[in-house]
Amino acid sequence: MQCILRLFLFLAFACSVLYTQAQDIPTDTLSAKKENTFSSLIGSLGNVGEDVARTIRHTGRRIRKVVNNVDTNYISPNRYNLAFMLEHSTWYEHYRLGSKENERPQSISFAPNMGMKLGIYFGWRWIFLGYTFDIEDLFGKNKNKADKTEMSLNIYSSKFGVDLYYRKTGSDFKLRGSNGFNLATPIDGQDFDGLRSKILGLNAYWIFNHRKFSYPAVYSQSTNQRKSAGSFMAGFSYSRHSIHFDYTQLPVEMKNDINHNLRFSKVKYSDYSLGFGYGYNWVFKKDWVANLSLLPGIGFKKAKIDDVDYKERDWIKDINFDLITRAGITYNNSKYFVGASLVMHTYDYRKTSLSVTNSFGTLRIYAGFNFWKKREYKNK
Repeated sequence: MQCILRLFLFLAFACSVLYTQAQDIPTDTLSAKKENTFSSLIGSLGNVGEDVARTIRHTGRRIRKVVNNVDTNYISPNRYNLAFMLEHSTWYEHYRLGSKENERPQSISFAPNMGMKLGIYFGWRWIFLGYTFDIEDLFGKNKNKADKTEMSLNIYSSKFGVDLYYRKTGSDFKLRGSNGFNLATPIDGQDFDGLRSKILGLNAYWIFNHRKFSYPAVYSQSTNQRKSAGSFMAGFSYSRHSIHFDYTQLPVEMKNDINHNLRFSKVKYSDYSLGFGYGYNWVFKKDWVANLSLLPGIGFKKAKIDDVDYKERDWIKDINFDLITRAGITYNNSKYFVGASLVMHTYDYRKTSLSVTNSFGTLRIYAGFNFWKKREYKNK
């Protein structure tokens, strides 16, 4: 308290001295000093602005240099600024719940009918923005559709890639199979309203051979692969899963025979995963390229079952395997492009008493064209 009081008295004394000195200075001199001070302040701000602008320009050149640092014998850049694309996409997801009790394993599989959407996109260089809608909505056949939310952002560059996604399923699942139950009648295809899930995730990966291998050539059409090449990749992913399950909605035969460990209502788990994989672009004909890449990962999972922390006695059992699969084929002559791509995510959660495997993916079929040539390519 005394230190604060002393500091206050010192500041008050300093202000009074400065004020007294200011009173002794003639008005004209004071005005001139104010003008000089204001001019020098404006000049200083101008210099700072120039320095900031220079830094931004320099950073932009450095970024472009890094992004465009490719072997042009293998990869040729996009010659256009803008693109227009039409797309048909099919969304798929699948869940498998399993348990083992008294040496009696059981499992149940669920999946909804695949959803189909149409999309219209405009692109600027490697950024695509657009709008998608359900095909059934066009014909009024989807009045009682389930409440679903599907959002994703995929960034493909020469050196690295990022996937952001959020999925909220509806209640339109169907039973697709079972093991370990004594059933008199088949259950495949029966409606099941007792499963809902949410997934929020981030994937980031690094491409080692970025000078010769191009992901954008297949998945964003912003470059062209001219010769076949492959690359190792390393990545990190994080995802958060929430699964709600109501076993009482199962058929009577299954409900009366289900293991105790499958009679949960909610599972939540977070997955931290490190992955290492390989991708390959095969140029099998001029302007044609096909890609296949696998990025398996080792994931550490923290879980809650019915809002209770679930911990194994052996921590090594918290480690499971995940997999990201990409496949695609594209024709691109720089002006026009057409192709298809598939991206699948598979997550595996396994404990002594309960296992959950969930997969989801998107198949896209697209066609479009580029326009408005970049300045450096206008005469070519």
